[in-house]
Order: sequence, then C-alpha cells, then structure tokens
Amino acid sequence: MLGTHEKKGNPGVFALKLKGGQGSFYAKRSYRRRVPRFPDWHCFQIRYRESDLWIQADMELLGEAERLLIEGRLQVEGYGEKRPEFLFSHTPIPLDDLSPHVPRKMMVAGIEAEVGPMAAVAGAIAEYVGEGLMEAGCKEVVVENGGDIYVAAKRPIIVGVFAGDSPLSGRIGISLEPWEMPLGVATSSATVGHSWSYGTADAACIVAKDPAFADAMATALGNRVRGGDLEDALEWAVDEKGAMGALVIVGSKLAVKGKIRLTAL
Repeated sequence: MLGTHEKKGNPGVFALKLKGGQGSFYAKRSYRRRVPRFPDWHCFQIRYRESDLWIQADMELLGEAERLLIEGRLQVEGYGEKRPEFLFSHTPIPLDDLSPHVPRKMMVAGIEAEVGPMAAVAGAIAEYVGEGLMEAGCKEVVVENGGDIYVAAKRPIIVGVFAGDSPLSGRIGISLEPWEMPLGVATSSATVGHSWSYGTADAACIVAKDPAFADAMATALGNRVRGGDLEDALEWAVDEKGAMGALVIVGSKLAVKGKIRLTAL
C-alpha cells in the first residue's frame, strides 16, 4: 500500500492501499483515516461502481471529479463490451487506433510493461481524473485510486509504503519533490488483496511520469519477484523498461533502484 503523510516543516504524506497483481479490487479504504490533510486543501471522496477515489486538491471540484470518473469508467466499460479480451487478458493486446483515450492509455501501458491492459486501469483512471481537475483550474491535486496515485503538487510529498504483514510495512516512505511532478506512484502485492499476481512480493512499487505505466509496471514487477532475488526484477523495471524508480519488499527484505528517495515514517 502506498500513502501520503505530512512531516513537520514539510508538507505531504499520502497513503495508498495495496492491490493485488492484475487489475484492482474494491475494499474499505480504512488506511485513509491515517493520512494527514493539508489545511489549505479540500479533501473529498468519489465513487462509481467499483471505483473509489480519494482526492485532495486546492479546489473543491467535487462535481467535476465525479463527471471525470464516470466518463473514464464508461470508456473502459464500453470498450470492454466491444472487445472482451481487453478486460480479461493477462498479456498485452494490439492497439486499436479507434479506442477511447483511457483504454488506449491502458493498452499502451500493458504493451510497455508486458501485461494485460486491465493492469493499468486504476492508474489510468487516477490520471484521467487528476489531469481533468488540473485543466479545470486546480493548481495542486492528489488522486488516490486503491493502490495508485496521481500527484501534482507545489510542495514536497511523501508516499508511505505499506506491505501487509512485512515488518517494514508503514515504516518507510518515498519522497517526491515538486519539480518532479506530475508523477504516478503505484504498488502491487502478491500477499494482500484479491487480484492475481504471479510473484511473491509483499509490495512492488513503481514511480514513473505516467500513472498508467506505473500501475502496469507495478503489476509486472510484482510478477517477476519470485524467491529471494530482487535485483534482477528491479534492473528489468528501471534499466530495461525505463521506470523512474522501483522498490520491492519481500518479508524483511527491501531493495530499491533508480531515482527514488526513501525516508523513515
């Protein structure tokens, strides 16, 4: 799970819930109660079917956020009705030049990460809502969607990493600086949640410029973590696939690669 928190003298820690490998699942987001809220930001929650988004922003655009969420979800659902493999494939599917924006982002991310398009759905929806709120006038927005975050802020943000029963769960965070944003941060797990993972990671986390890519890559990274060797999976994610940074937790083991800065929580 990822999360954001506030530290003294420096804004910003957010918490995100873990999701299992392929796709996402709906569950109570009790971890949100632990996330500090900025006094100058508005905090609101929106839901549509399985999607449950938690948003902090400098403007309370609740209606616009709801419209964007429904619009993005309808793109995914409508395209899935026309092309069922889009919803069920665990491997990449060919691009369709006539596909709507969100499904296309998901297919591109799936191809890049070598997973099915639904592995990118939460990140793609978070990005769609976040970018839409920025276009509507927000200067700072954080959208959390189950295990994936879109963040665009003018202050430092810390994303807390929660990894189920691992002794490292909730003890470390990833520091993000304003000049790096907007960013996507995503996490996947083989031990938490109901979605499928081929690996054994308690947490597989990706930081990337594209939230849909981060989401798909978190799933792919988690799939590659089997046994105690974490380095090969991290090298694949960062050196071969171009993720900005990657982190893996398996039990008491932690491995990190790329442009990723850790901090104690």
